[in-house]
Amino acid sequence: MCRLLRHLAWVGAVFALLNVSACGELSRTSAPEPSQPVAQQRPNFLIVVVDDLGFTDLGAFGGGEIETAAIDRLALEGVRLKSFYTAPTCSPTRAALLSGNDPHIAGLGNMAELLNDNQRNQPGYEGYLNQRVVSVASLLRDAGYFTAMTGKWHLGLEEDQSPAAQGFTRSFALLHGGAGHFDDTGLLERAPRALYREDRKLAEWPKGRYSSDLYTERLIDYLQENNGKQPFFAYLAFSAVHWPLQAPDELIRKYRGRYDAGWDVLREQRLEGLRQAGLLTGQVDFTPPPGYRPWSSLNREQQRIEARKMEVYAAMLDSINQNMARLVDYLERSGALDNTVIVFLSDNGAEGTPLEKSPLLEGWLERFDNSLENMGRVNSYIFYGPNWAHATTAPGKYYKSHVTEGGMRVPAFIWQADRASQGAIAAAPVTVMDVAPTLLAMANVEYPQEYLGNPVAPLRGLSLQPLLEQPSARIHADDAIFGVELFGRRALRRGQWKITMEPPPFGTGNWELYNLSSDRGETRNVAADHPDIVARLAADWQDYADEVGVILPEGLSGY
Repeated sequence: MCRLLRHLAWVGAVFALLNVSACGELSRTSAPEPSQPVAQQRPNFLIVVVDDLGFTDLGAFGGGEIETAAIDRLALEGVRLKSFYTAPTCSPTRAALLSGNDPHIAGLGNMAELLNDNQRNQPGYEGYLNQRVVSVASLLRDAGYFTAMTGKWHLGLEEDQSPAAQGFTRSFALLHGGAGHFDDTGLLERAPRALYREDRKLAEWPKGRYSSDLYTERLIDYLQENNGKQPFFAYLAFSAVHWPLQAPDELIRKYRGRYDAGWDVLREQRLEGLRQAGLLTGQVDFTPPPGYRPWSSLNREQQRIEARKMEVYAAMLDSINQNMARLVDYLERSGALDNTVIVFLSDNGAEGTPLEKSPLLEGWLERFDNSLENMGRVNSYIFYGPNWAHATTAPGKYYKSHVTEGGMRVPAFIWQADRASQGAIAAAPVTVMDVAPTLLAMANVEYPQEYLGNPVAPLRGLSLQPLLEQPSARIHADDAIFGVELFGRRALRRGQWKITMEPPPFGTGNWELYNLSSDRGETRNVAADHPDIVARLAADWQDYADEVGVILPEGLSGY
């Protein structure tokens, strides 16, 4: 009866999916159901990563104007993780996700594309998963799991750095950090075409297919190949909602006019949504990002252009929601859902960098038609900038690439059938490094001291499994240290206290101190009032840096 009721709950989302023509023809995900029973001895695992998702974009995390019902249903049936931390950008987070270790140990101490000269060829800065760690996919595969991934990889371009080399039996992977969503357009002029691999071989992008549709379809194809013979570990890494913002025309039209009131109104709506969702109490002060403009300061034409960017973004997330409905419906029909654990997260905060001003894209944007009527189509190349990001990361400060709360505190949840009360929230801080240990613990797989003859670093994460039984459980000690560094930007949280160091204009260039229990927006730097706490946490950060092998960049770094 439980399975039947859950299946009926998904029917509305699936019917909505079938009625949407925006994504083109129906994919093979409507194919016949498996004819063999799914292996039930050990749980299946599905990890879903959305690229650059804002903290409040989902209805279950304070949103409401974007259609995310299928994702929200899982979040509200599972345990929402109120303080889930990642790295500030994508590839370091993905390294930590799959290894259960700090990215400086796993090989992504910096993004491969942005290494400084003093970091090149140094341990922990290889730009791919190194031999000091072993991926959770490899360990689960060796323990009898069928392993499959589709979507953004961003952990190495070469065959020996591919998903196939890191434990995935089947894979269709975007190797770079992003691409066009309808074709293989690259992110930068120096890499004008994105690269893909299917298993170990380079592959071509199927012309005209939309990224979220194709990645979901391929993953379901792979699961159908397994046909229930083995428990599975599936990793779906959407490249949406990463720039360039592109979506099917029909979905963009669905959101026409929805953001005409602007980003100031949206931010207040999202904050109120967080309160109603039980994820925020009281008022929150905020620090607008450098370059922030009140909506009222824009003329009408500027407002139309900026609103259209957010309409395209919303359409991209709507497509992800449709594909999540499709995937969960397949799992339900195949008999696998009741034995599947789902972990959902963003890889970092929303992307707010004003990339049109970045030297990384100099000479590239001129190739595209970014007129108002063409925004979101295959030959456009747009991003939504710091003002919309300021709204979608609320109440966090700043956005992706920064070590403030807006850059690395992300929406995340864990779901398992019949294991958590409706609307459960886990408030204590946890990290992306905790995901791999969770899967290993639930599969009863031991983490080795060495792998393929190489010693491997011990896990730094801990299992989140207790949260499924008791969301108020403490996974990490009250005084646990959460350290981070990227592009020379530094932070450490211990209990209610957090120190950050970022250069101007985003910081002072010195250690700043914030009390997160009373200042979630990181607006009141109290370093001068508590020099002893700053000194202690700065020493803790140095211990962390020494332990994981941080090499601070010499000169300018990041973007």
